[in-house]
Amino acid sequence: MQKFLVSCAMLLLSTVVSAQRPIKIFISVDMEGITGVVTSEQLGPDGFEYQRFREFMTLEALAAIEGAREAGAAQFVVADSHGNMQNLLIDRFPSDVTIIRGGNRPLSMMHGIDSTFAAAMFIGYHSATTNTQGVRAHTMSSATFAGVYLNGRPMAESSMNAALAGAVGVPVVLVSGDESAVGEVRTLLGDVEGAVVKQSIGFHSAATMTPAAGQALIKARARAAVARLRDFKPHRVAGPYQLDLVYKSYLPAEIMALLPGVERRDAHTIRYTAQNLRDVSRFLVFSTVYRSDLTP
Repeated sequence: MQKFLVSCAMLLLSTVVSAQRPIKIFISVDMEGITGVVTSEQLGPDGFEYQRFREFMTLEALAAIEGAREAGAAQFVVADSHGNMQNLLIDRFPSDVTIIRGGNRPLSMMHGIDSTFAAAMFIGYHSATTNTQGVRAHTMSSATFAGVYLNGRPMAESSMNAALAGAVGVPVVLVSGDESAVGEVRTLLGDVEGAVVKQSIGFHSAATMTPAAGQALIKARARAAVARLRDFKPHRVAGPYQLDLVYKSYLPAEIMALLPGVERRDAHTIRYTAQNLRDVSRFLVFSTVYRSDLTP
């Protein structure tokens, strides 16, 4: 009886501690799915609209934070996840927000995720390179890959990142972007909150909301997502893992196949096998950023 009472007391204490733990949210922010984005003119430092759209990207991340706070979230880590990963205007964020920025991160768009987070949110996301719909649809690199597959299934950045979050027990609760990006995530994960801020017309065109309307929608969906955290489950992908990369050119496949543990499947395709998703992520990062002419 004494052992039983001790066990009950420990379980009660654990429940109380869990209930008192602050709600911590991880927010991964890409740029192609930001309201109004349609071409490279908004997506990189050389584009004439880039500086303006950095502001919109920042404001959509802030909208997610504001909505989540209104529903009780108290801690935030925001991962700048587009291009050189130095896009967000960090001086615009509240002082209690941690921002992950800069490239060559082992977990890329999800670097910083761990089991202490209650949920992950994807802001400004786009659809996969194998999807015939969607603004700027690609996976990891629009110039490099014609397909990215994990255990035989085509992967978007959202599905890979949901798996990385799921591996540490964190569910994805919100995605924003065009209807194609939101649809991909909902097909994979079920009834997550979605903020469709534009309707794709083509790879470089969309019918879009205004930035203010997009930010208001994201804020509302983030608030709704945190309010129903118990409805979401982590997306777990069982290992071992086979990562197939289909290159648009044959030479990268030939060169990458020189690495130990990499198999060349055909003229454009390589396969990498790993026991955990962290290694898959590291290999993906390497495959997209390595160049023989790298200097400090």
